[in-house]
Amino acid sequence: MSAATETALGLTESKGAVAKAVKFVVYAGLFVVFAGPLLALLVSSFNHVSDPTQLSIVPKSPTLDNFRIAFDHGVLKYLFNSFFVVGFGLLLQVAVSVLAGYALARKIFPGMTLVMVAILATMMLPEEILALPLTLVLADLPLVHLNLMGTLAGMIVPLGAWAFSILVMTEFMKDVPKELEEAARIDGAGEFRIFAQIILPLCKPALGVIGVFGFTMIWDQYLLPLLVATNSDSYTLPLALRTLRIDPVVTPGVVMAASLLALLPSVMVFLFFQRSFARGLTAGALKG
Repeated sequence: MSAATETALGLTESKGAVAKAVKFVVYAGLFVVFAGPLLALLVSSFNHVSDPTQLSIVPKSPTLDNFRIAFDHGVLKYLFNSFFVVGFGLLLQVAVSVLAGYALARKIFPGMTLVMVAILATMMLPEEILALPLTLVLADLPLVHLNLMGTLAGMIVPLGAWAFSILVMTEFMKDVPKELEEAARIDGAGEFRIFAQIILPLCKPALGVIGVFGFTMIWDQYLLPLLVATNSDSYTLPLALRTLRIDPVVTPGVVMAASLLALLPSVMVFLFFQRSFARGLTAGALKG
């Protein structure tokens, strides 16, 4: 005997045996598609896998040899390079974003519209188009004439200004009541104090959003390290994964172990900032 109920969209939801079987098959298919590769990565990194066709989600003779071999191939050095780039790159990116967002949201100056259009335009251009001009600029930095090619600094400087983070901070700061700023000025607060003690603390959810997205964007960078790195000493982990992948003596299990090390920081950052991240997204949704 089957029963039917009305869904929120006014559709009829059947609760019969056939409907439950179809749901089970659909959910199982979605689980395999989305969680299967992650499980295969996790299990294979602890298994002896010599052939990509042997990847499995069933653990067999667990071992840490894959991680030992990955460390022997310098994965820890590449991991340190990645942390160095993402640490200083994210600090620079957040600093530029909050300062630019404060100027665009709280100040009025000539050419402000053109600045916003220029920032939006950078989001429309594929990074492949900017690759060649970027290498020319990094090879001879304007004004100071420094060559940043082959250095970790060359991977950090281009990440300092990201249009997404600037726009998020601008929109959040626009919503801070001007009465708070005017009251602080009456009490004798200067520009820096208003920014640091009034505006910025009210934008913590936005800082969580740009922190998580910024970390993920920098951590996953592949094209920029590929352009800047001139030798393996300046490789980051995503770039080193390609080297491990094409090395004929490195087994798929070792590549999976290195990939797991590359995956963990992003997951940990999301878990650590998930409360602030969710508040920021919810505030943005309510505002829209």
